[in-house]
Amino acid sequence: MYLRTRVLRGAVAGLTAAACLAVIAPDSSRATPPGGKSVTATLFEWKYDAVARACTDSLGPAGYGYVEVSPASEHIRGDQWWTSYQPVGYRVAGRLGDRDAFAHMVATCHAAGVKVIADAVVNHMSAGSGTGTGGTRYTKYDYPGYYQVQDFHGCRKDIDDYRDRGDVQNCQLVGLADLDTGSDYVRTTIARYLDDLRSLGVDGFRVDAAKHIAAADLAAVKGKMADPGFWVSEAIYGAGEAVQPDEYTGIGDVDEFRYGTHLKSALRSGDLTSLRHIGDAKLSSGSARTFVDNWDTERNGSTLTYKDAAAYTLANVFMLASPYGSPNVYSGYAWTDKDAGPPDGGAARCDNGEWTCTHARQDITGMVGFRNAVADAPLSHWWDDGRGVIAFARGDRGFVALNSGETALTRTFATGLPAGTYCDVVAARPDECAGSTVTVGDDGKATVTVGPRSALALHIGART
Repeated sequence: MYLRTRVLRGAVAGLTAAACLAVIAPDSSRATPPGGKSVTATLFEWKYDAVARACTDSLGPAGYGYVEVSPASEHIRGDQWWTSYQPVGYRVAGRLGDRDAFAHMVATCHAAGVKVIADAVVNHMSAGSGTGTGGTRYTKYDYPGYYQVQDFHGCRKDIDDYRDRGDVQNCQLVGLADLDTGSDYVRTTIARYLDDLRSLGVDGFRVDAAKHIAAADLAAVKGKMADPGFWVSEAIYGAGEAVQPDEYTGIGDVDEFRYGTHLKSALRSGDLTSLRHIGDAKLSSGSARTFVDNWDTERNGSTLTYKDAAAYTLANVFMLASPYGSPNVYSGYAWTDKDAGPPDGGAARCDNGEWTCTHARQDITGMVGFRNAVADAPLSHWWDDGRGVIAFARGDRGFVALNSGETALTRTFATGLPAGTYCDVVAARPDECAGSTVTVGDDGKATVTVGPRSALALHIGART
């Protein structure tokens, strides 16, 4: 019941697995990592040199704490995006850049104050045979220098029953050679790969398809590493399934897929009142990595996407304003073909319309600053109109209002903020805020107008 659908040419007709990443301290399972900058930006299928430029030009200045990058390993050849998720070896030799480009990217991002999370594909290898992106010739179950047939689970059929734990974690995820992660040799090999990325400066990992790896096996891999850094597991919730996300919270954070589907339901229906309790019946806030969408969900329709325009923006604003979980902003590229790989092989740029560049938009970067400013301040002063307009404060550090309706709302709100003149960071940067200010009185109240299908946000760090 995985949310990612990949279409393979040849050996298999389809391929699924889901996507996730977040961040945790080496010996904890907190969603919000140490430090004041907890927001991650996922730059999906961006070349590593393009990620380096983004760290300098936008991510660092905006206050992002982390950037998640696509897999750094040799993989099968092909233009489709999902080829990155079929490794044939653990050398950094994929289409997004070589070892030197990767190391330079990490160093550049660190210089900009941004830590790096690497997407780690360690549940499986490829679904077929051929020559990899780094020139390695391989066959299924035989990957020179890494694995041979004995290093894979004996179940050679596809997963067909998600109520059966053995089926989910020992059989093949739609044709992919499933590694025997119960083997000490396999665990050691994976740990060495992750240690190598750590030696290049990587700060942590998103574990792809973690649901298909027994939690005990994954913990054993982590235990073999010299210093594992931050971890987050991709373990999607499925009602009645044998493997559940909370099994992985002892290893690190877990991507909370139910969060994105909740946001879609609320924004599509126009009833935002349920967002007050968005963390209920989900992973605890300290273990959840939240996201509006990712590369799987934007293709299978389970969440909002960049194609949803204003609703997508409101969802991201709410995620960054809400205290629940640790937020991840997804930034990919425009597509019509669900299999299409990145434009220009991943040479991302934000001036040609091919890349969404969600991470760099003012309404999003303004909310990254909001998140950093409010830190762990509690949600307070909640107000709603019973349907499409909501507002709330974050203690005495921030205030946000969202309007999903078709008409503007003018109202006097209790903001919780100290008296002063504030910049609406959704509309403008604090240093360019003329015409986008709100005055809060000595009583902490402000009269504001929230336009249709728009939002407004004020925080203690953006006073004029």
